[in-house]
Amino acid sequence: MRRTAHKPLSWRFGFAIPLGACVTRVRPFAPTLDALGTATAGRLAATALASVGRAWPFHLVHLARAAADLAPPPALHPVFWGSYDWHSCVHMHWTLLRLLPHLAPPQQAAITAHFETRLTPANVAGEVAYFEPRAAFERPYGWGWLLRLHQALGASPHPAAARWQATLQPLAELIAARCLAFLPRADYPVRAGTHGNSAFALVLALDWARANDHAALAHAIGARAQSWFGADRRYPADYEPGGDDFLSAGLTEALLMQRVLAPGDFADWWRAFVPPAPALARWLTPVAVSDATDPKIVHLHGLNLARAWCWRTLAPWLPPALQPTAQAAVAAHCAASLPAATESHYVGTHWLASFALLALGADEAAPGIGS
Repeated sequence: MRRTAHKPLSWRFGFAIPLGACVTRVRPFAPTLDALGTATAGRLAATALASVGRAWPFHLVHLARAAADLAPPPALHPVFWGSYDWHSCVHMHWTLLRLLPHLAPPQQAAITAHFETRLTPANVAGEVAYFEPRAAFERPYGWGWLLRLHQALGASPHPAAARWQATLQPLAELIAARCLAFLPRADYPVRAGTHGNSAFALVLALDWARANDHAALAHAIGARAQSWFGADRRYPADYEPGGDDFLSAGLTEALLMQRVLAPGDFADWWRAFVPPAPALARWLTPVAVSDATDPKIVHLHGLNLARAWCWRTLAPWLPPALQPTAQAAVAAHCAASLPAATESHYVGTHWLASFALLALGADEAAPGIGS
């Protein structure tokens, strides 16, 4: 493989599928998190650690009930006050945690020290106090990411991770309870390609519910997924993407249904749902990003990485004829946007590392019916 001038070697990938191969399940397509190497993992970790420690700029979405509620982000959010906004700070902590085993000891020590400073009982109590009077704060996107971080702490081999998870437990329990209370009232899904997307948050919340044996939440998510998406037919992928999408609404919906349905039922659902070939081709081709310094247009890098995550996860459960095409799409989308996770403007680097890890299969151990 040749080194090119415009992308680091570690971001360039290839694949080969034997002609005539007929398989019903295929191995997840490289690149993978395990194959990154310490240097590349270190660049991602350095970006994430710098971001969670950077107080400004900060996009504050804050319901102030009185003048006394006006305060700088570290006072409002004692744990998650960096990385441009609350939800990005949450998922960049997940990024750091997932990268820990792949890093050199000095970076591991720096990240451990950061977690020890942020994840204290007093700080988490401050986060809970902020949430309590603000019922819709960070619904649903930040809710999903907080549950994903809590779940990852429970699975981490780090010797302090169980203690950190126990410290974060009150906030995770509050958010799980809010999910459970909200879903019966949510008659319609949000199909946007941005933070309000219902399916993305429920993928993360469902994984948490199963990992934590929260049967009530898992059942509620399954029921809502079926009522929202079970009858979808010939998805209009022609209408994607929107100009500031970082999620594919259709592919994320399919990812949720793969989590919810048994394999045979998902195969039936996919046959009815799959877009016509010309529209499907839009999902298989990376999107161009005209200006990575624009805080909305840069979302399209996230879209490429989110598509790679979806195709990687869905590929083993798709019709055999589509599996190699899906795997090729993973490679193409990764090649288009993985470098942006560390090489672009702060409007991208404050969050894209998390989507890079999703694209690299960092959640492949997530539990599910079809897993």
